[in-house]
Amino acid sequence: MDYKFIQLEILESVSEGDPEIIREIVDIFKSQSNEIYEEMKTLLSEKNYDALGLLAHKAKSSVAIMGIADLVTMLKTFEIEARKGLETDNYKSYIERFKTEVDASLVELEDLIMNMSAIDDDKD
Repeated sequence: MDYKFIQLEILESVSEGDPEIIREIVDIFKSQSNEIYEEMKTLLSEKNYDALGLLAHKAKSSVAIMGIADLVTMLKTFEIEARKGLETDNYKSYIERFKTEVDASLVELEDLIMNMSAIDDDKD
């Protein structure tokens, strides 16, 4: 599978190529990204833009570890705009893009883990 969202080099660098660490990172990312998405929707409905900007910053860090470069760039813009309360009409689309790209990345990450498992099985 060609990976459109994740960058293997970054994951391998962070994990030092250890498949078990990659699995742990992916599990954490999966749970955190769902929590972040739900919290983003709540903060948007409450119009708590400063907290939304801080959450975009947190999300940016998680996404960066997965190597999802385009989403990192969007989250940086989202963070800056939300912290200043600018361009509020864009926030909903930013949140939906976060969800869409994270979901697509998770498909890629699951494929990566399955391929790592197959390689581990071949070694046995």
